[in-house]
Amino acid sequence: MLFDRPCAIVDLETTGGHITRDRITEIGILFIDGECVERFESLVNPGKPIPPFIERMTGISDDMVGQAPEFASLAEELWERLQGRLLIAHNVRFDYGFLKNEFRRAGLTFQSDLLCTVKLSRRLYPAFFKHSLDSLIERHGLSLPSRHRAMADAEAVYLFLGHAARELGDETVAREVARLAARPVAPPGLDPEVMDRLPDMPGVYLFFGDDDMPLYVGSADNIRSRVLAHFSEGKGKERHARIPRTIRRVEWRETLGEFGSHLMELRLVRSLEPLVNVRGRANKDLCSLQLAEGEDGFVVPRMVYAEDVDFSRVDALYGLFGNAREARRVLKDLAEAHKLCQARLGVETVTSRKGRPCSAHAVGKCRGACIGKEPAMQHNARLMSALARLKVKSWPYPGAVVIEESDEVTGEMVEHVFDRWCYLGSRVKGGDSLEGVPMFDRDIYKLFTAWMKKPQANTALRLLEE
Repeated sequence: MLFDRPCAIVDLETTGGHITRDRITEIGILFIDGECVERFESLVNPGKPIPPFIERMTGISDDMVGQAPEFASLAEELWERLQGRLLIAHNVRFDYGFLKNEFRRAGLTFQSDLLCTVKLSRRLYPAFFKHSLDSLIERHGLSLPSRHRAMADAEAVYLFLGHAARELGDETVAREVARLAARPVAPPGLDPEVMDRLPDMPGVYLFFGDDDMPLYVGSADNIRSRVLAHFSEGKGKERHARIPRTIRRVEWRETLGEFGSHLMELRLVRSLEPLVNVRGRANKDLCSLQLAEGEDGFVVPRMVYAEDVDFSRVDALYGLFGNAREARRVLKDLAEAHKLCQARLGVETVTSRKGRPCSAHAVGKCRGACIGKEPAMQHNARLMSALARLKVKSWPYPGAVVIEESDEVTGEMVEHVFDRWCYLGSRVKGGDSLEGVPMFDRDIYKLFTAWMKKPQANTALRLLEE
């Protein structure tokens, strides 16, 4: 039987497609218990204007929702009725995301097993390219009085499921439904109930093995999806593939956004030193290149170490390397690519008499700075050009800055504070204490500079007010 468990076919109309900024304007739900089908539909006051193109598409106007109930007044009844049901929708993550956020605004935590009829249609009818609801209605001749209204679209999904069962057989449809809606299986040794508690929120997750040994720390914009991906067999690198076989416990810590989750991940990797993590571990051999004047007017890159020099206070640095060997390898590759003299750069030591060519010159990979064929000024200019892409950026602000990250659903805000590439800590907006130790860190530098290159929807940067 297709509906052998309580189900709810849901469709929502909204003010737009952003699951946190936009709000619900109409709800249509079919509560299905075997042969019994109950319908619930209601306009919803979104508390914000409906854009004109959305009004044209759905036919729902500001006047229509002006006297409609707000979702908060419907939340408790809907939350109770949806408990334990399989939530079915066309592109179910869209409807599920809106419902979760509306319930959160009402102080309720909502979680449900899901079935996406887009995915189901692809499995049942793989010969067809299009699987939008309009395509399904036209292809299968589903008769509906209207479209782009919540209940009408929920009815269309119900009709599609019935049509597929009649055309392909109950068993075929039920088998594919069971595969798509199957509850994730916990790895051996892990409490299965943890799978139900994983949140659809950004944050950090932690895996522990026998004797509570830290195995892995990761960050995610959706903790549940990322953790379940780890448990899928045959995914990822070998060291990650071993995790499910040894995991005994899972922890997670929610954050307000993705940036905060990356910061927390780095802090936890530093403190816990998990077995599998490679990136993010504390680096005591961090070094860079600094230019100094060498013999005969040639500029020479010199190695400097973070334990000796405060990288946050030095402007002319080139590259951030985990150790001296990495720095020398990069410098050697740079010299070969740009035909710079490795002897003049200190990569190769010429032990014979002065003026003898370096080994790279013999194979055409040096323009002769070692034997006087290329002047120091010209060699220096080419070296500076080659090093330009490695230059560590200067701090572009007059002082410390704050990156604000907010939850558009609850209104919570957190501040991440930085000064001269050093992470000073995070705090609830307006708080006094900062959790963090001021230090220059290569991974923090990379995280911050990467963030600067792209606009962030839920973050804003401002100077720290003293």
